[in-house]
Amino acid sequence: MKGRSMAKAGRSVTQHDDGKTRILFVCTGNICRSPSAEAVVRTLAARKGLDAALELASAGTTSFHVGQPPDPRAIQAARKRGYDLTPIRARQVTRRDFETFDLVLAMDSGHHSQLLDLCRGADEKLRLFMEFTREHRTRPDVPDPYYGDARGFETMLDMVEQGAEGLLAALPGLRAAK
Repeated sequence: MKGRSMAKAGRSVTQHDDGKTRILFVCTGNICRSPSAEAVVRTLAARKGLDAALELASAGTTSFHVGQPPDPRAIQAARKRGYDLTPIRARQVTRRDFETFDLVLAMDSGHHSQLLDLCRGADEKLRLFMEFTREHRTRPDVPDPYYGDARGFETMLDMVEQGAEGLLAALPGLRAAK
């Protein structure tokens, strides 16, 4: 059941009556960027005592990797920074996700375009992940590290950490557990 809304930059994010805000992170295959965002936001929220106020998940726009764990390079890079991606398994985003989640965050503008086609009338829930950073106008996309080397995963994590901090700050209705 839906509850109150929290406004941010002219848009609102619904918070359910159970006090949770449900957020889905979306990239191409759900093995690099979106599971990293899920794990980083989960960890940072827990450190701030906000984890009980969030329900987080990730998905991909394609079915290429459904059921698979994140890319080993993503797991390794995240582990070095204290994030655990190992419980996450890839899945494909569905139209129903726009009913389940309050906020669907695309990791790049290509995903955003694909998701616009899928959401049908729920586009107020769809945003770019990097909108939550100061650099979003000059760097709106989190680059895909899949075809590159370890440096690409580090760059991706730098951007995901910035976005995660901004996202948590932009959801002022979140309350730390008592």
